[in-house]
Amino acid sequence: MPYTCQTCAKRKVRCDKTAPSCSSCRKGRLDCVYQAPAPRVRKRKLSDDILERLARYERILQEHGLLDAGASPPARELESQDAINLYWNESETGRAGKLLTDQGRSRYIENNLWRNLAADEVHRLSDEEEEGDQAIAGLSVGSTSDPLTEAFLEIGAVESLLQYHPTEAHSILLWETHRENVEPLCKILHTPSAANIVRKASQHPEMASKTENCLLFAIYHFAVFSMTNEECEKKLGQSRDALLQRYHFATRQALVKASFLKTNEISVLQALVLFLMPCRHTYDPHTYWILTGVAVRIGQRLGLHRDGEKLGLSPFDVQMRRRLFYQLFPLDGNASQGSGITIPMIPGAWDTQQPLNINDEQIWPGMTEAPKEQNAATEMIFCLSRSSVGRFLLIAGKSANGAGSAQCKDYQEAEMAVRAAENEVEERYIRYCDIVNPLHFLTVGMARSGITYMRLRIRLLKIRNNTATDAERRDMLQLAQKILDTDTAANTHPGLARFGWHIRPFFLWGTWDSLIFVLTNLWKRSDLLSPAETNAAWERVEQIFHNHAELLDSKRTLHVAFGRLTLKAWDANPPSSSVLEPDFIASLR
Repeated sequence: MPYTCQTCAKRKVRCDKTAPSCSSCRKGRLDCVYQAPAPRVRKRKLSDDILERLARYERILQEHGLLDAGASPPARELESQDAINLYWNESETGRAGKLLTDQGRSRYIENNLWRNLAADEVHRLSDEEEEGDQAIAGLSVGSTSDPLTEAFLEIGAVESLLQYHPTEAHSILLWETHRENVEPLCKILHTPSAANIVRKASQHPEMASKTENCLLFAIYHFAVFSMTNEECEKKLGQSRDALLQRYHFATRQALVKASFLKTNEISVLQALVLFLMPCRHTYDPHTYWILTGVAVRIGQRLGLHRDGEKLGLSPFDVQMRRRLFYQLFPLDGNASQGSGITIPMIPGAWDTQQPLNINDEQIWPGMTEAPKEQNAATEMIFCLSRSSVGRFLLIAGKSANGAGSAQCKDYQEAEMAVRAAENEVEERYIRYCDIVNPLHFLTVGMARSGITYMRLRIRLLKIRNNTATDAERRDMLQLAQKILDTDTAANTHPGLARFGWHIRPFFLWGTWDSLIFVLTNLWKRSDLLSPAETNAAWERVEQIFHNHAELLDSKRTLHVAFGRLTLKAWDANPPSSSVLEPDFIASLR
């Protein structure tokens, strides 16, 4: 480690800086947590300061109509077509991507969310952003910013992983936590088979194979990630940060020792995907996208994009490969959006069918006949509902963007496609849900919000083309606020606390776009809403900021852009019921 651990720093003793635990902490049986020091503030060049001030003055003049917006471009930008403005009020004349350049650096963006950011927001290719993202979750992950550096160079591997295995009691506890908190939302494993691996390893960890170690530590890491700090200290006797660091390090080492980059074992890829899911909050968006891309390439080498039934595989292997593919595909899609790139793997490039709607007890290694699909709510209910909506949403997205063979001829045809998607999801899955069950409540909210987002995306095309009437804008506002309401309901449901790791980030389709649309209309079109409707809209926005603290704490480009948009909307059209500025507005300032 290039820096001293926090415990040694507080005790003012010498630290040998070894990972994951220094000798002083091991000797004293203390939690050893490494956390990178705050980056030094770099002195700004005088020329940079002058240019920023000049750009600011130009924007002020443009906002007051005293300077032509095209007279002085705010940044060096190479763009083959006009881009959508953040505020959904600019017409869109092309779908080409955008290349941003700044002092020898460049970034290519092409998906809607990033294209919708104004130029001055996207151009924050600064050291501030890069340094601010290094420890996004307060977790130090070693001297390198990503696990692939050590994997490629084959350095840093420990002699043995035995010392990182938990006790037998803690191993079983972590597995049960994973089974309850993670498995219902990420059906990658066959729980009876995984439970058998955990049981054997908990008693004889020295007998675990390299592949089994990958799975074990990925399970332990994800289980700790799904827990609160209070739960970790009460049940495991250590802080959440210390445990995350321990199992994050161990999982990386296990993957390296298993040569995951050239693996042909599906279990290693399962472990990698389970490892990457919570790492979304550890690595910056661009590193994370590269990491998920590695997983996709491994999956393609294993042939996951081709349905196992057509390849003549056993019924058990067919289902396990399908499950893994339908977790890997959206994982890479979300990472792509965060990095500003469109989803890379389009329908037609794969023919893998959805997993069957069955319980784990219906399948086992060595079975010779395909299991019978259930007409009921099974353990797969959430994952199948999500993949069904996601498949239709991908098609609807191509229709709304005017690209691809799936493009609909008109709005009526697009609406018919949405209704078909709604009917399929309702008939196949939602009809069997009992919303008293927290998992079913989450499933219904997620699926119906996805359908709502399809309708919103289709209508947003009229906003971009400047053909939307005020009545249609109000209809779109209702759709957007409905999505925000679902997000709030999920975040405040006491029965969903164990799924908080999944809910706290924006897990619903369209939450970003809905928030943009509501804030933009509060700012630009205050005439659309009555005072009571304006107050209600601001209550929803405040609740979103309350439930998603990262919008206030993070220096990420996307979060900073939303903060600025929120302030513009507040200054232009604050709620009539507000006397003092609420805390979230004060924090944004």
